[in-house]
Amino acid sequence: MKKIQFKTNINCGSCVSKVTPFLEEATSIEKWEVDTTNPDKILTVEGSNLQAAEVIELIEDIGFDIATVE
Repeated sequence: MKKIQFKTNINCGSCVSKVTPFLEEATSIEKWEVDTTNPDKILTVEGSNLQAAEVIELIEDIGFDIATVE
């Protein structure tokens, strides 16, 4: 399973609630979590056929900032 981490501005429970339905619907994402205690608000996603570009587009379409962690 592939794992990718992103810096985001998903910074509270309300923000997590907003992205949850979209991340749950994405067929390539098998597991995900947002560390809102981390200053970079790290979103970790895991999946077999995961593509960073797909996750970035999904999160940006919802209205949040996102960038891959180098």
